[in-house]
Amino acid sequence: MSGMMPRNVLALAAVLAIAGASGADLTPGDYKFEMTHGERVRSYLVHVPSDTLVSPWPVVINLHGSGSSGAGQQNYSRMDLLADREGFVVVYPNGTGVLSEHLLTWNAGTCCGYGQSNEVDDVGFVRAMVDDLGTRLTIDRTRIYVTGLSNGAMLAYRLAVEAPDLIAAIAPVAGAMLPQPFAPRHPMSILHIHSVDDSRALFEGGLGPPYPLTTISVLHPAVQDVLRLWAEFDGCPGQPAIEAPIHGTGASAAHSAVRISYGPCRDEVEVVLWKLTGPGHVWPGGAAQYLSALLGSQSKTLGPATDVIDANERIWEFFSAHRLRQTAAPD
Repeated sequence: MSGMMPRNVLALAAVLAIAGASGADLTPGDYKFEMTHGERVRSYLVHVPSDTLVSPWPVVINLHGSGSSGAGQQNYSRMDLLADREGFVVVYPNGTGVLSEHLLTWNAGTCCGYGQSNEVDDVGFVRAMVDDLGTRLTIDRTRIYVTGLSNGAMLAYRLAVEAPDLIAAIAPVAGAMLPQPFAPRHPMSILHIHSVDDSRALFEGGLGPPYPLTTISVLHPAVQDVLRLWAEFDGCPGQPAIEAPIHGTGASAAHSAVRISYGPCRDEVEVVLWKLTGPGHVWPGGAAQYLSALLGSQSKTLGPATDVIDANERIWEFFSAHRLRQTAAPD
């Protein structure tokens, strides 16, 4: 049985109110749930918006980067604000690590840290997590989406390959992954956000710099090579459409963003790249102050923050246009 631990008093009251009520939906608030998967105790956070008229709920799974946590990604990405406005549930899973809630990683196949070295079944965990969430909320199984930052973005790509029956679309931010062999089983809509000036997850590919205080480096594939392979698999046009650049203002005045899209593709999917210039290894529109307070001087290793685009707005706009249209048999 899955255990659950509410994150605040309001959540506790909600949990008590629904205890034993089969099929009852969670009331608005923030929750933390625990479950056992692969002989490990795993956990995830859930934000339920105030719009109780939505049913079934679309779900966005928002995966943290290497060394962070579900709570860290919740505070940094600020996606809850948009979820409250647009009416979707956000789930912030926790990866694994030596510590239970800090310095966590995902096993994305080619990265990273504890999750990869211990061969943690994170694809299986995400599947089980969605099933567990479905016992607590009425969720729309055709509108389950995955986004993530860095290592979380890499796991989003792995889920696109290995769990296409579960996911309607993915939106990786500042992280790419190319499994070998590249053998997806189902077309997938992809929105990728990445800066050419990302000095950690290199846009052009290659061996990134070591993680702080370590000698560990990650070999990154070129972002546009990854998207071209997906576009070819998805049956998209050979040449993408390139829109006029958007220029930032204020602190982001030197930054720009260009939308590059492949489509229409088969099964009504599409592949889109937001190619940024100027920002670093960051979540556009994220809470830069939170990241600085959390990491201190190490936050400078990530490069400049930006609001040239709001990642949450672009991601939800993209997700809203896509549903799971075909079902592939799971492995």
